[in-house]
Amino acid sequence: MFWYQQLPRNGLKLVASTSTWMQNSYEEGYSEAKFEIRRDNNHHSVMTIKNVTSNDAATYFCAAGDH
Repeated sequence: MFWYQQLPRNGLKLVASTSTWMQNSYEEGYSEAKFEIRRDNNHHSVMTIKNVTSNDAATYFCAAGDH
């Protein structure tokens, strides 16, 4: 599962990827301290943004990949 951030007037940026068999993998500039991702099973994932500020104003997308 992949989590993306789209800031106003910008393209998508990958925040992190997660799977049931490995730890969350965060892209440079993103961390679990700010973007907490929980994945309980293959069909459900939640990303929580901690200590939200106006700099976090964006559209966030979740995408799933089937391997």
